Amino acid sequence: MPPIDQITTFVSDKPVQTAIICVSALVVLVLAYFALRTAYRAASRAFRRFAENRPAEDILTIVAACIATGVSAQGMWRFSGDVLGFDGPLRLLLFAFIEVAVITSAVRARRNMRENFSAGIDGMAVWALTCLSAVLSSMDARSLAEAVFRLAAPLVAAWLWERGMAIERHRITGRSRIKWRFTPERAMVRLGLAEVSDRTASEVDAHRRLTRVALAAKRARALREAGASDRKMRAALARLDKVMDQAVEHTGLAVDPARQEALLSQIGALYNTSALMDLRPPVPWAPEDDEKAKPQALPASAAYLDDEEEEAEMVEPEQAPAVDPSQRAALMRAARQYWDKQIERRIVPRAADIASETGISLATAREYRALWKLEPRAHALIEAAYNEHGIIDTGTFPAIVVPEGGEKADRAERPRQVFSMNGSSPSPDPVGI
Repeated sequence: MPPIDQITTFVSDKPVQTAIICVSALVVLVLAYFALRTAYRAASRAFRRFAENRPAEDILTIVAACIATGVSAQGMWRFSGDVLGFDGPLRLLLFAFIEVAVITSAVRARRNMRENFSAGIDGMAVWALTCLSAVLSSMDARSLAEAVFRLAAPLVAAWLWERGMAIERHRITGRSRIKWRFTPERAMVRLGLAEVSDRTASEVDAHRRLTRVALAAKRARALREAGASDRKMRAALARLDKVMDQAVEHTGLAVDPARQEALLSQIGALYNTSALMDLRPPVPWAPEDDEKAKPQALPASAAYLDDEEEEAEMVEPEQAPAVDPSQRAALMRAARQYWDKQIERRIVPRAADIASETGISLATAREYRALWKLEPRAHALIEAAYNEHGIIDTGTFPAIVVPEGGEKADRAERPRQVFSMNGSSPSPDPVGI
């Protein structure tokens, strides 16, 4: 008998039971509807809460990683049945233990990254377990293509997880973990096809033409000083004349003061390369000026005034005139020679004396003096003045004299001068302090 006839016969023979079954089925359907609607709303709220503050690429990364993990789990299902011989509930419980470990390690690594800005050992465990799962699932493959596919799926999941971690790390810390040394931008700059700055094409071309002029001038000068042959000199001068013509034509060198200043700056730097050997830059890790001015042998109450009273004698201009590097180096050498000469005479010159004798600015003279007076010989003179006479280095007091032979004597004896702070020459008859 067909099923429809059986149902009709059952309804006609047992109407009460049929009614009870229909009512029960209707109640079950209503309850199932409400349960499914509640589950759908809960899942929808959870998804919206999860995706509310996440960009679309993070959600797609998680979805793709879940799919790749599923493919890896399917490979482990076959491996556990074909190779390990698991069957029934045992196979269902044990086939995906590596994938569960991978997910656990990934969650721990994300928590470590949020707290310590590093995935730590759990990040390495994700990659190790992923490689293990890929190898095991590919060992039960029936063809080379299937083996490659099963190897690739877990690695794709791990890569997507790593990229999601990198994006979140950059979002939290504001910086990436590493800086690649080999990038397309670096390669283009290395080959000369790109610029590292925002200069326009005309600015780049003008800079290169001015540099060619400066280099050609340097070469011609070097050949002339070396006594080169006439043929080499003619070639160098022809090269200089050619690049100069091109610079005037394409850069507006004849009428542009900024380009003229740039050319002179390049020539000044190239001509005075040897002056770099004589520079004495300040030590970057030395103490501050206030601390430099205090010898260690002096008490804490004694502090140097660093020539504050010199302002009444010499006024610093509002802005020092600009000098080229060669002139600056020459002034520095002259100031140093003057200082060494005065120290040989047992005189510690003031900043005003250094500025007036050498032509450097008062501010520069103060800076040099603050550094030079810490040298052993100058510091010994200043310390002797304080220890023997209680005089603090102000740069203004007159010469100090003691009797000849280092012992006390009468005023009638002829004293000798041992120290002077004002840079003046010893007087014929100095007066002791």
